[in-house]
Amino acid sequence: MSKLRLVFVKEHQASYISHLDVMRTFQRVFPRAGLSIKHSNGFHPHPILSIVLPLPVGQSSDCEILDFESVEDSTDEGVAEALNTGMPAGLRVLDCYSVTRPVREMVNLRAQLEMEYDNGVPEGACEHIREFFTQEEIFVEKRTKYKGMTELNIAPLIRSLTLTEGEGVILADAVVAAQDPGLNPALIGAAVARHLPEIAPDFVRVRRKEVYDAEMNVFR
Repeated sequence: MSKLRLVFVKEHQASYISHLDVMRTFQRVFPRAGLSIKHSNGFHPHPILSIVLPLPVGQSSDCEILDFESVEDSTDEGVAEALNTGMPAGLRVLDCYSVTRPVREMVNLRAQLEMEYDNGVPEGACEHIREFFTQEEIFVEKRTKYKGMTELNIAPLIRSLTLTEGEGVILADAVVAAQDPGLNPALIGAAVARHLPEIAPDFVRVRRKEVYDAEMNVFR
């Protein structure tokens, strides 16, 4: 068997496909592409796939990662092209390669947030937000895996945050902790809405741009 890793894009209408439905999509696309992957044991075997850091519904990404095992000792050649022939709109495989690094080495991720204002960016909003994120404690509500709510200090999980004001939008380039614990970049917008309600954006878009190891080298 060969352990292989995909890097794929999730965007446009596919951004609203749930994590489980993305998994089901790949489970169907692999056999359509003529690729045999390892299945679970038992009465109802299913393809064994693992998407690292599942993307929240509504967010897009240029750097989603999926691991799988090929039944044969095969190479990565032609896998991306074969899968893309059966992909729905908004999902596209960029690359396939042999796994050489454990996922625990993925430490940081970079995301771009678009904080949109229907009536234009309030005067001084960008500077107020920039100053706000210099604090050592910034608490927001976060949903737990048990569907409850908890208070999370997101300040230590933000590695860097660069803000740029545009027409009707504040663009935020953020590097945050990826896992153990990780930070959903959307919580940066939630923090602005909670603590600076007078300059809260009307809508926030999030797109993952890249994932890194602890030394900020691209993780692959």
